[in-house]
Amino acid sequence: MSATPDADPGSGSFRTVADGLFPGVFLRGVLMGAADVVPGVSGGTIAFITGIYQRLINAISACDLTALRLLLRGDIAAAWNRFDGSFLLVLFSGVILSALSLARLITYLLTNHSLLLWSFFFGLISASSLVLLREVRSFDLATCAALMIALALAVSLAVVSGSSLPVTPLGFFVAGFLGICAMILPGVSGSFILVLLGMYEPTLQAIKGLEWVSMLCFVVGCACGLLAFSRLLRWLLDRFYRVTLAALTGFLIGSLPVVWPWKLSASEGGVDLVVSPARYAAESGDSQLLFCVILGVLGFAVVWLIERHSVR
Repeated sequence: MSATPDADPGSGSFRTVADGLFPGVFLRGVLMGAADVVPGVSGGTIAFITGIYQRLINAISACDLTALRLLLRGDIAAAWNRFDGSFLLVLFSGVILSALSLARLITYLLTNHSLLLWSFFFGLISASSLVLLREVRSFDLATCAALMIALALAVSLAVVSGSSLPVTPLGFFVAGFLGICAMILPGVSGSFILVLLGMYEPTLQAIKGLEWVSMLCFVVGCACGLLAFSRLLRWLLDRFYRVTLAALTGFLIGSLPVVWPWKLSASEGGVDLVVSPARYAAESGDSQLLFCVILGVLGFAVVWLIERHSVR
C-alpha cells in the first residue's frame, strides 16, 4: 500500500487507485458484495486491501448538506463531483449485483459445504489481518491499547447470542442501519451483526424472494447508517490514523473465531463451540481436513495476491 500511516487520507494517493479503471472498481464492488453476504467476512476488508477504502469513506461522508444544496440549486455536476458520484455508482453497482446474484449460492454452500466455505474465508481473513497489521507500521502504547481493546470487543461479539429484531419494515430498517456500520469497517462483519440481531436469514430470504418493501426498508436503513457513521470514521482516520487502523486490525483478528470451520453445537443453546478438526471428526463425522486446508491456503493466497497487485 503506498500511503504511509500518517498520510493525509484524502490525498491523491488514495484517489488514483480507480481513476480511469472503473472495471477494476466494479470488480472490487463485486468482491465486497460477496464478502458482505457471509457472516464473519467484511466488505470493508476487501475495500481496504484493494486500496479504495479511504476514497470510499471520503466519498460517502461528502454526501452532506452542501451536496444537497448543490442539488437543490440544480448544480448536479458540482454535487456529483463533490461526493465522487461516478466512483460510488460503479462500486455499489458491483456490490448490489454481487449480493443479489450470490445470496442463493452462499445459502446453498452454507447448507451443503459449510466446512469448505468457512475454511476459504478463514484464509481470507487471516491474510487480511496480516495486511492491516503491516499497515500500522509502528506500535506505541496508544496503538497497542486500541488493538487489544478492539480484539477483546470482537471476541466478545463472537460469543454473544444476541436477541432478535421483529421481522417487520422497522426491523429491516434497524438491521440495515446497524449492519452497514459494521460492513464498512475492516474486520467487522455486517452479516454477523445481522446474525446477532436475528435478521440474517430474513434478509437473505427477502433478497432471494425479491420482497421489495422489506428490501427498500433495509436499503434506506443502510443509507442512513452510512451517512451517519462514515463521518465519524473519516474524522478518526484524519486525526488518529494509526490508532484507528490498529483498532480495525484488532477487530479483524478477533473475528477469526467466527469463521473457524470446525464447530460443535452448544448443548444448552448459545454460540457454537470452537474445536479441533480431530474432535470435530470424532463427534460429527468427516472433518474434510485436507480440502479445508487447501481452500484455507487458497483464500490466504487470494488476499495476498490482491494486496500485492494493489501496490501503487
